[in-house]
Amino acid sequence: MFNNHPLHDKAFILLLIGVSIAFFAVLFPFQGAVFWAVIFAVVFTPLHKKILVRLPKYPTIAALITLMLCLVLVILPLILLSISLAKEAATIYESVHSGEMNFGQYFQQIYNAMPQWVLDLLTRFNLNDPRVIQEKISGISVQASQYVATKVLAIGQNTMGFLVSFCIMLYLLFFFLRDGKTLIRKILAATPLDDSHKRKLGAKFITVVRATVKGNLAVAATQGALGGIIFWILGIEASLLWGVVMAFLSLLPAVGAAIVWGPVAIYYFATGSTTEGLILTGYGAGIMGMVDNVLRPLLVGKDTKMPDYLILISTLGGLSLFGLTGFVIGPLIAALFIAVWDLFAPQAHISDSAEVDNSAK
Repeated sequence: MFNNHPLHDKAFILLLIGVSIAFFAVLFPFQGAVFWAVIFAVVFTPLHKKILVRLPKYPTIAALITLMLCLVLVILPLILLSISLAKEAATIYESVHSGEMNFGQYFQQIYNAMPQWVLDLLTRFNLNDPRVIQEKISGISVQASQYVATKVLAIGQNTMGFLVSFCIMLYLLFFFLRDGKTLIRKILAATPLDDSHKRKLGAKFITVVRATVKGNLAVAATQGALGGIIFWILGIEASLLWGVVMAFLSLLPAVGAAIVWGPVAIYYFATGSTTEGLILTGYGAGIMGMVDNVLRPLLVGKDTKMPDYLILISTLGGLSLFGLTGFVIGPLIAALFIAVWDLFAPQAHISDSAEVDNSAK
């Protein structure tokens, strides 16, 4: 409670800000664990409510059951996938490093099969020397494989840190599920905003998180699985790795998995494997493209009510600033930005109208 002494009020505000900054500084080393605990709590709250209806007198048991379902349905499959991905990434690195897999040579094959009008176009842009481009592609592929191998090695070296963060996330997730309502009430009560504004912003936060996580993950998992399957059928090496890469790229609307399967289809056409090229092109543009065009608007754009271009830009910006968590943080910030300005615009309009009425009087 504030008193009537201005100095006391200012001192209390400064103390509140200082303690809050210190608290967030303490939490910062585990900010990833806290963030994902909040995200999983928001996503699994509807399921938790259904379980709680059946066990109204046992909230702790209901929270534990929800936590176990989250662990079995989402977290453990991701860990197993990461282990398999690490093995395939190490295999790809060895193949590139030994020269068995040479992306520069693949480009040379495509270049040799190009029609004359394409070669003339490349000459116009001073790209007519395939050796220079081949060397650049080979260098980039080696650097990329080294980067992936370094990241895989770093994950192995930081196993203890990962386990600690993982346990903290599960621990927090349990309490967020069990005591979520109480925590939300306290946060809303301490937030100095109008009640209607708090309700709208809270609803927008929950809607965007659920739509972004469920929608983007559903699209990414589906496209990644479909891409990995077609690569495996066509006999492409490391199909699991490329499927995961396509899943990550599927987080980007409009471009997505075509960044991976498109060049492979071009390579097939250029090297005379027309049947494989047609199969991959039809499969990628038809089936995988249909998944993106159907699922994403239903699960993401419809709930967030944001245009595709804004989702694309905010996702790219979030990924560049925050890493993997940015695919949630980016669209979330964009949606809250729109929501706050939507709340501000009517108030500004009412304020301007009141000033006009007063001046007229």
